[in-house]
Formats: sequence, C-alpha cells, structure tokens
Amino acid sequence: MWLFDRDLWFEVFNTLGKNAFRTILTMLGVVIAMLILVLLLAGSNGMSNMFNSIFAGTASNSLFVWGQSTSEPYKGFERGRRIRYKIEDAEILKKQIPEIEVLAPRIELGNHRGVTTVYRKGRTSGSSVYGDYPEIDEITKKKLVEGRFLNRTDIEDSKKVCVIGEETYKLLFDKGEDAIGEDIRINGVFFSVVGMYKPNNNINIDGENAVFIPFTTFQKAFNSGDRMGWMAISVEPNTKVAVVEKRIKDIIKYKYDIHPDDERAIGSFNMSEIFNNINSFTSVLRFVSFFIGVTSLFAGVIAVSNILLITIKERTKELGVRRALGATPRVVRRQVLLESIVITVFAGLIGFTFAIGLLYWLNTWLGDGKEGIPLLDPMVSVPQFLWSFFFMITLSLLIGLIPAYRAVKIRPIEALREE
Repeated sequence: MWLFDRDLWFEVFNTLGKNAFRTILTMLGVVIAMLILVLLLAGSNGMSNMFNSIFAGTASNSLFVWGQSTSEPYKGFERGRRIRYKIEDAEILKKQIPEIEVLAPRIELGNHRGVTTVYRKGRTSGSSVYGDYPEIDEITKKKLVEGRFLNRTDIEDSKKVCVIGEETYKLLFDKGEDAIGEDIRINGVFFSVVGMYKPNNNINIDGENAVFIPFTTFQKAFNSGDRMGWMAISVEPNTKVAVVEKRIKDIIKYKYDIHPDDERAIGSFNMSEIFNNINSFTSVLRFVSFFIGVTSLFAGVIAVSNILLITIKERTKELGVRRALGATPRVVRRQVLLESIVITVFAGLIGFTFAIGLLYWLNTWLGDGKEGIPLLDPMVSVPQFLWSFFFMITLSLLIGLIPAYRAVKIRPIEALREE
C-alpha cells in the first residue's frame, strides 16, 4: 500500500525540510486557526454549561400559575375582582389536561413574597413559609444538606414537620448545632425540623431563607381552608408548555367567570420559554463560533496551498526529471497531496494540543465558576474535535489538488529547459 511506502515518506519530509523556516511559518497559520476554532467552540460550550447549571434542579418544561385581579367586567362582576384558587382546581386541571405530568398546589403564609417571623429559643428569622406537597421537589429540586424533604405520610397525617433553608438555620441555630428533630415556632405553632437544604447556585424560586411544611398541616395550623395560592406544573416531554398554559387559563377563566380576553386575571410564568430561548442562543453561538473557526482554518489551509504552489515552481526541474524517468502523474499528485496533508494535520494537532493546554489551565483557574465570568467547564467534545479534524483533512485534500494539478501539468521537456 502506498501509505507504507518508505521512499514516498522520505521524499515528502525531505521536500518539507529543505526550507524548514518557510514550512514552520506555513504551519503557524494552521496552528493559530486550529487554536481559534477550539477556543471558540470551548467558549460556547462553557457558556452553555453555565446556563445549564443555572437551570439545574428546575424542570425546564414547567410553568407557574397564580391568581391576580380582573381587568375586564364580566357576567355582572366588576373590574378588579381578586381571583383566589381552591384546592379542587388542581384536581380539575389534572383530570381535564392529561399532558400535565406533575401539579403541585402551593400556599404561602402572608402575602406573596411576604416575611413571617419564625422563633426558636429567643432567636428569630424573617422567613418565607410555604405549604407544599412533596411533588414540588420534582419541579424545583432542593439540595438537601441533611435530613429529608416532605413525603406523602406527612401530607396524609398532617404532621407538624418542616424543612428549613440554610439561611434560616444560620439565624435560628448555633454553628454546628444539629437542627434535625429540633422545634421551631411559627405563629404560635411548633414544627419539628426534618430536613435542611442549601441553594443550588441556580434559579432560586423560593429563596434560601424559607420554611416548607406539609400543605394539609398548613391548612389546619393556619386555617387556610380550601384556598390555594398558586400552582407549580410540569408537563410531559415533547409537549408544548405554551399549549398547556393556554388550556389551563381557559379552564380557570370558565370556572371563575373571567372575561375570555382578560389577560391580567391569571398570572403565569413559562419556564420553558426562557429555557428554549437560551438553547436557541447557545445553538446560534456554537454555529457562529464554528463558522469563524472554520473560516480561520480555511485561510490557514489556503496559505499551505500557496506555499506548495511556490514549492512546485521551485521544483520544476526536479519534477521534470522524475517525469522523464517514468514517474506517473498519479505518483506526483500523491506526493503533493501528502505534503499538504502532513503540513495541515501536524500543524492542526499542535494547535489542538496547545488549545487543550490553555483550556486545562482555564478550567483549573475557574474551578466551579467565577463571579462575572459566564463560563463553566469550557472544553470541546469528542464529536466536535472529530468533525473539526475530519474537516481539516478534507480541506487539505481539496486545497492540495491545486498545486498537485500544477505539478502534473509540468511537461518533462519544458522542465528540463528550466534554468
């Protein structure tokens, strides 16, 4: 096989080594181009990883729905009527919309984003107090430090237990003190701590100074009746959240006699829209990075072709002698193409190695992320490297055809006349 022809490889490296300085300068363009390509791809990947870490623990196919005030009079009701949900609304929505995967009714003590004083042994904490079902942990995951989260037994038995945030712990307990099994007091009612969580360093919907108690316990302890503050909902995969959101609003509007065109009566927040927008942004960023990197690589490979054309001109007499001695066009073409590939691949590997070294240092410096730098674990994936390497080799073959064609077109008799 010609690839294992020692004479062929000797001629290739001998030709490239005749003017080593020019060969190195030619390779430098490809090295820089590969360096730019890898760093741009790694940067876009790092930004994508940062966005994913922000959304980690929050269901991307989720939405939150709450009641507001009507802005349109309807069926005898005046404008400005406050919409207050009931717990039965959750069951109605689950029955009528099978695409709903998880629906967690929620309620908060006091007004939305209000603060309730929590007591323990003379110490206080201004915390948000939520009544929740265990399903809420499937939508906004809590990173437990110790203990457990709420479970179905807590709901069924209306247990007076709670899960507290790390900030709440710092305000109510001494450092190193075990909180599990200890009691805290909320509006005169004692609750036993069964778990403690800390922020996920991502989207923090509930905050870190919060207390979670079973929804049924909340109803009895604070006399909330059948009221429900809002709903956290996740839909089945491959289901458009916006479609489910509209159906939810239509059902609620019909039940509470809200004008069909009233856009203010029902508040909602579609997490999937933000997630999809960010995915679109990172996809465009990857494409732009790849395009710029490939353009730089293309420019570097063209420089290789230009240098080989100059080399062919300088080797006109040599090529003519080889043709006169019986070298076929295929042999000449093969050698020139191999020279193009050797220069490009070797330079590309140097650029890739240097880029990986820079990225390794950058990852060591960034650690788990630095404030103000929107990058997390910037690195190229194996498929990205393979595609880039394959493209580089293909490009070197195509560009190498130009000087190869020029070499084949040299006629022996004309070459021998060259001075």
